[in-house]
Amino acid sequence: MAGEMAPGSQLPSTQQLVERFSAANATIQRALSALKREGFVYSEVGKGVYVRDKQPFVVDVAAYLPPSSGYSHTLLEVAEVRPPAEVRAALGLADAAKAILRRRLLSRDGEPLELSLSYYPAIIAAGTPLAKRGRIPGGAPEILAELGYPQRDFVDRLSARLPTAEEFEVLELPADVPVLRQFRVVCSDGRVPVEVSILVKGAHLYELQYYQEIPGPGRS
Repeated sequence: MAGEMAPGSQLPSTQQLVERFSAANATIQRALSALKREGFVYSEVGKGVYVRDKQPFVVDVAAYLPPSSGYSHTLLEVAEVRPPAEVRAALGLADAAKAILRRRLLSRDGEPLELSLSYYPAIIAAGTPLAKRGRIPGGAPEILAELGYPQRDFVDRLSARLPTAEEFEVLELPADVPVLRQFRVVCSDGRVPVEVSILVKGAHLYELQYYQEIPGPGRS
């Protein structure tokens, strides 16, 4: 993880690791098994254990879909729901108000990376493509703009926690790996909230990249 061993390099033998760390053979075997489960190393029969090329995905937080080939979204669910209290508060919805939920899974080359739950006020989204199953050409921003709610800015809250049972299964996470949770509120003109997205990613796969231009002389 620190990058001290390059991808493709061979780990010391089990006996060398036993001597280096003054540990029992069974302890070393358990450690190697854990590294294999987490995807950091792989073994070749009769040869040894090698470091896997497992660089983290550096993702610009402003993009829902990383700008590279091999990425795809799978739509898991579209439903009209009573959103959780946290989402209702962020959208400014009454207690009984409904929202359109779109739940998706982001994958890269078949490997699950991110589970996203996007909520749109039903008063805005009901009866639109946002409330229907299927791919939306141009994505949600284009539909919201057509409805008179262009996306102007968003605010992210980031946190880390252990995964739920669903997240553990859907994201195929190794044991004891936490998730990163982005709680994103997207606003239109007049700071009107039009979307809340909860983006959940395996913490062992991602680095989140933020960019902020700093005003300087001659800038306003």
